[in-house]
Amino acid sequence: MIPLIDEKLEKYAYSHTKAEGEIFRELQVETHEKMAAPQMQVGRIEGQFLKILARLVGARRILEIGMFTGYSALMMAEALPEDGTLITCDIDPKAEEMAKRYFAKSPHGHKITIAMGPALETISKITEAFDMVFIDADKVNYPNYYKECLKILRPGGLIVVDNVLWSGRVLEPSDSDTQAIDLFNKQVTEDSNVENVFLTVRDGMMLIWKKSI
Repeated sequence: MIPLIDEKLEKYAYSHTKAEGEIFRELQVETHEKMAAPQMQVGRIEGQFLKILARLVGARRILEIGMFTGYSALMMAEALPEDGTLITCDIDPKAEEMAKRYFAKSPHGHKITIAMGPALETISKITEAFDMVFIDADKVNYPNYYKECLKILRPGGLIVVDNVLWSGRVLEPSDSDTQAIDLFNKQVTEDSNVENVFLTVRDGMMLIWKKSI
């Protein structure tokens, strides 16, 4: 991932973002020690951003596509009411094992349900409307995830999508992942059913608001 802003400014933003709890710091350390691609983990700035978005939208039901070791799921779960629900999708058993342990440590872990297997299959079985969706996995399927998630998102709900800059490769999309992300970015921008903003946070984040009418 290429840095989008000066490293000193990034550190300044980090130090002036509310610190996460000890459980998140422990999870970060173990993820970096044991996982092959720890940079996939959402950090303090993006994690707190997701939590605030969940609060602003008044989320009671959240869907996450791409759990990894569970940092973002735990962050968003903190924003849910006690009877709120977060379904998080993944296919990596090693990541699942770690996430489960940290969910069990958290007072908010009971709100989280892990759905192992292809996310599109999980989405196809959902019958209730969701308030918020976070997409951060399997880049080649971004256009498909967007299409299917929009169906289960309530009017006025929010979809948040990570890695939409893809380390700048979207400027010259040559591989299948980058081409899919570029297609998704165009797909959202041209969709009259939503409003969106493309943010240069971390590796690029797309916020998509589903119109009420």
